[in-house]
Amino acid sequence: MLTGKQKRFLRARANQIKPIFQVGKTGVNENMVTQITDALEKRELLKVSILQNCLEDKTVVSEQLAEGTGAEVVQIIGNNIVLYKESTENKHIVLP
Repeated sequence: MLTGKQKRFLRARANQIKPIFQVGKTGVNENMVTQITDALEKRELLKVSILQNCLEDKTVVSEQLAEGTGAEVVQIIGNNIVLYKESTENKHIVLP
């Protein structure tokens, strides 16, 4: 569980990051979850963009991604979700 100070720190770091995954009208599937899990292991912090044609609500999508990947939802802003998961091998973000 992230504290408010840690979330603020991660939001500041995520400000410069561009979304690398997009959720479309098919929603969240297993292949997407495994790819996001791999990317989180490499990067620790990433953005996921939700397209306009997505049929599910953005909070539902964020819960599905967080549950499937074991990550924490840092922020939902507009149609972007910021996810954080501490890496076991490639740790480069030190939380305050």
